[in-house]
Order: sequence, then C-alpha cells, then structure tokens
Amino acid sequence: MPLRDHFHPPVDEKHAWNELHAGWPMMIVQHLYRILPEGYVAAPGVHLSSDYEIDIGVSEEYDPSPGGFDTDGGEGGVATATAARTAVAPQPTLTLETELPEEDEYEVRIYDARIGRELVAAIELVSPRNKDRPTSRRAFVGKVAGLLQQGICVSIVDLVTNRQSNLYAELLESLDRSDPSLGPTPPSLYAVTLRGRKMKTRKPALGKTRLDLWHYPMALGQPLPTLPIWLEPDLSILLPLEESYEETCKLLRIR
Repeated sequence: MPLRDHFHPPVDEKHAWNELHAGWPMMIVQHLYRILPEGYVAAPGVHLSSDYEIDIGVSEEYDPSPGGFDTDGGEGGVATATAARTAVAPQPTLTLETELPEEDEYEVRIYDARIGRELVAAIELVSPRNKDRPTSRRAFVGKVAGLLQQGICVSIVDLVTNRQSNLYAELLESLDRSDPSLGPTPPSLYAVTLRGRKMKTRKPALGKTRLDLWHYPMALGQPLPTLPIWLEPDLSILLPLEESYEETCKLLRIR
C-alpha cells in the first residue's frame, strides 16, 4: 500500500497524525526482533514536549553515609541538608528572556545488551514540532549530530507534509557538507541512514570522521524504502519500513 498524507484530508479528518507516530515505533520494534542478531535488543521511545509529559522527576533519597540526609531527623544529617538548602547562591551575571525549544521524540533505539545495554542505533520519526521553528530544527540536528559523534547509527524518517524543511539537509549544512542528490530544493519526504566512521591515521586521536549516507526520497502514493541499520562497523541489518508502516495503518484503520 502507498504512503498516505497523514497531515491533510481525507486522512487527517479521521485520524490525528500522532496516532501513527505513537503506534509505529512499537510495530518497528516487533519487526526488528525478527531480524536482530542475538544479544541485541530494541525499545520504543515516545517523549512529548513539556506541554504533555514530565520525562524526568527529582526526588530525595536517604543517604546512610555519615552526614547524609536523614529523613528520620537523626543527628548530623538534618544539619547538612538544611545548610545545603539555605545556602545563598550568588546573583546571576546575566538573565535573559527566551523560549527553549520543546521537542517531541518518536523513536526506536537499538542496544547491544552484551556490553551493558550500549546504544548502537536510533531510528528517529520526525514530527511537525521538530520542523516548525529554527530553534526546533537546530535542536533536532544537534541531537542527531551528537549521536553520530558517539559512533551511533542514526536513521531519520520524515513523513511530515505540512512543514517543508528538510532536517537531513540542515544536518549536512551544519557540518559544512551537502548531498548533491537533494538538488536546489530538498524534498520534504525522505528516509536516510547515517553512520560515522573514524578514518584510520597514524595518529588516531587526530583522525577525521567519514560519514556514510543512505538517502531515500519518498513520495505520496509510493511504497516506503528499506533502511540499512548498522549495529557494528561490519554488521548491519535491513529494515523494511513498508511492512511495519502498513501494519500500523491497518491496526489503526487508517486507509
């Protein structure tokens, strides 16, 4: 079945776009478990902006060490905690009024469970919020660049039709690079896999990174591509996006 337009009629008259974005990661995980080698695990991750969800909470814990915080009012602990809480911080050297970007994350992460659940690959589903403002686009690009610097393979899947920015092109631009296949007007629908490889030199610490790219333009009415996902420098799998996409649409009755 073809790629649908989830952001315009007739689809968006019956289904919100985030129904697909929330459901698809779990379906991708199911497909990954059919092809992942032993020792690798996958998990979905959906984090909405602060308008919807608090992702990290802070709580106090009892510290049994001498001078630690004692919730029972023991000697020493309370005094230490009180001193820490009542210490007067210096005045800020500068205060700015700004709007920090609020990011949506729809993703699948793949870990190597043999070595402490080390993150080896990430599949990022682009949301409209990721593309709507320069600050949001820079935040997304910065996140992807950070993962690549850690040697993590990153795939980006962009089905958003109501925003025309191309985050893949902006990522390359931030690296002072470009992809000739994008042309003067980069397409807004695409899927791409990126992985960074350290080039071998006599001084490894000074070695540059070689960025491998697999770019697949997408179009409404056409099947979705199959993405290579790199787990190790010499180990990859092939993930057919079409299968998990169709199963998600069928489950949600998106026609």
